Amino acid sequence: MNMASITQLGSRSSNLMETSERDSSSSSSSEPMSWITWFCSRAGHEFFVEIKPEFIEDPFNLTGLSMAVPFYREALELILDRLPTETLEHIGVEVLETSAQVLYGLIHQRFILTRTGLHMMAEKYTVGHFGCCPRVYCNYIHTLPCGRSDIVGLEPVMLFCPNCLDIYTPSSSRYRNVDGAFFGTTFAHLFFQTYPELRPKRTGPSGKVYEPRIYGFKISEYSTMGPRMQWLRLFLSDTESSERDSS
Repeated sequence: MNMASITQLGSRSSNLMETSERDSSSSSSSEPMSWITWFCSRAGHEFFVEIKPEFIEDPFNLTGLSMAVPFYREALELILDRLPTETLEHIGVEVLETSAQVLYGLIHQRFILTRTGLHMMAEKYTVGHFGCCPRVYCNYIHTLPCGRSDIVGLEPVMLFCPNCLDIYTPSSSRYRNVDGAFFGTTFAHLFFQTYPELRPKRTGPSGKVYEPRIYGFKISEYSTMGPRMQWLRLFLSDTESSERDSS
């Protein structure tokens, strides 16, 4: 991935120097905020979990990432709060911050597939931290963040509904700059394989699909304004029950 693609992901509104000054001005009894905690507490980063430093320090978990992020070594040191101020000033705060955020996102994609990461995401899911499905017939089923690609810079994060099995764009614009690759294409489905008890039961009557009507009459599917591909909302059990009703 080239530098131009990474730069488009944006940088934080206040730079690291301001953060350091804010930390140093805090009381001596409290420890300064770590980079990981700061990153996850930013507006729009609520979907992220704080990765354990031990996971980041294990070279095996970072295999292949050194070629994907510019200034990889420096960005890694910044994430772990080990980067000297001289190096930060020499390369540039904005450049290193952008690389560090991309690197953290790619590590995050791998971390949430581990047992610890899945458990941390499960805690967020059970309290509805990721929001609810906007589809009316899903009755506010909780959603999970997911990506349509594992490659950075292609699409923003989406929300997967385990009831209708569809994905939706987050309602808040604050998530438009969160890359979908930071959650990946595997997480949402591995999550429910790991925690089948969290998989929601079908809500509402079987086969409940919205049917557009005008003055009470159904709109023909052959009409240009008619419904399209309603079968995508049907499950196997719905199809079987429909066949029994028609016979």
